[in-house]
Amino acid sequence: MIKAQNISHSYDNDIALKNINFEIKKGEFVSIVGESGSGKSTLLSILSTLLNPTSGKVYFEDIDFKDIKDIDTFRQKNIGFVFQFHYLINYLTVKENIQIANENASKEEIEELLELLGIKNIIDKYPNEISGGQRQRAAIARALINNPKVIFADEPTGNLDSMNSQNVFEILKKLSEEGTTIIVATHDMSLASKIHRIVKVIDGQL
Repeated sequence: MIKAQNISHSYDNDIALKNINFEIKKGEFVSIVGESGSGKSTLLSILSTLLNPTSGKVYFEDIDFKDIKDIDTFRQKNIGFVFQFHYLINYLTVKENIQIANENASKEEIEELLELLGIKNIIDKYPNEISGGQRQRAAIARALINNPKVIFADEPTGNLDSMNSQNVFEILKKLSEEGTTIIVATHDMSLASKIHRIVKVIDGQL
């Protein structure tokens, strides 16, 4: 589904990635692990279209990223993002935050998604009225509202306690079992070990 071919990336004279080659299949739950500064977040950014590599190619279902004319439309149709910091807007309700990603989503669709995530009761609450775990699950709902083929998650449990971290990973695992491809960058090896496949980045190399 996603193929990285001879990917390298540098920030000025700082080499972040060196000649990365690997492939991710549809429905896989892949964990990219590595120490801070190892290059894992750079790799995730490149695979998710947020960053163009210095050299090499990335393919999505055999389409070269460089051939995509309207990248915003492509992302909206195919990709969901979950970050360490949920980036919910405090003056909008959970429902309104989710509708930012899909303004055509009905309340019924959002309720169904929140019920799947176990937080249907917070639909009309504001981010400062709910817990950190609930906010992160709301961010997952926002990522899912367009039924993306792939979800990229960068340290999605970084600000959560162990129980909520486990809950978030179980939700992502369930989604992968239903056919969504999940790619997570994390430093938490205890959680990464429960995932289908681990890709370890050390000094910019796999």
